Amino acid sequence: MSIFGKIMGAIFGTKADAAPAAGGAAAGGASSGGGAPAATVDVAPILDKAVAAKGEKLEWRTSIVDLMKALDIDSSFAARKDLAKELGYTGDSNDSASMNIWLHKQVMTKLAANGGKLPPEIKH
Repeated sequence: MSIFGKIMGAIFGTKADAAPAAGGAAAGGASSGGGAPAATVDVAPILDKAVAAKGEKLEWRTSIVDLMKALDIDSSFAARKDLAKELGYTGDSNDSASMNIWLHKQVMTKLAANGGKLPPEIKH
């Protein structure tokens, strides 16, 4: 599974089933089944809960490394390089600061494009 696929699965997968917004509407059978989520998933409470479970201060709203750590996904430099390649990064993958900023923005954009509701302070 792709690294972004793991991020999506951690947010939209089994955890999303427990979210109130995903309850009755998704089970109604009215969705066309085009692969998009049937309901919007509020990303912040899911990630905030994951961060709380870690017991350390993780800034998922601004850091791709912290977001990946919160979801128990390998956040090593090599894994982030793989994620950058997967998402089409064309910059210098050895410039970790620039790559990390780009990765965070891309992940937030893709989460929003797939039915993720992001907090207003996150620009995507």
